[in-house]
Amino acid sequence: MGGTSYRVGETYIKVGKSCQYLSRAADKEGQTIEFMLSAKREVSAAKRFFKKLMRAEHRRLPFSISVDKNAAYPEAFSTSREGRVVAKGCKFRRMKYLHNVIEQEHRFVKKEVRASQCFKGFHTAGRTLEGIEAIKVMRKGWVNR
Repeated sequence: MGGTSYRVGETYIKVGKSCQYLSRAADKEGQTIEFMLSAKREVSAAKRFFKKLMRAEHRRLPFSISVDKNAAYPEAFSTSREGRVVAKGCKFRRMKYLHNVIEQEHRFVKKEVRASQCFKGFHTAGRTLEGIEAIKVMRKGWVNR
């Protein structure tokens, strides 16, 4: 099965008085593939993110998905594999050192969010993060022609 490996991770974003979770996926070169803002860090949110990730317009399907130590990912991955969202040949890995790529990408997003201070609503936060990701993609020259 040809493809690439994806790194998946999440960070928190302050929205109003609570923290929301920004899940992001990047390939091994650090190109952002997909992101999703969710209210909770649970199995159902991880399943939604895997579904969104596999529907994303990317060039190659992953042969492996590397995640951090979030307890929701193993169950979400196995359920997604059974539901044929993720390919059967795709491997699930929990390796901290492979995860550094996505953690470095979180740093730049958090820097932009900090500059805007705080989001008042969930919808506003989602829209602003879409803009931040779009600008980052254009700056790095990853736009498909």
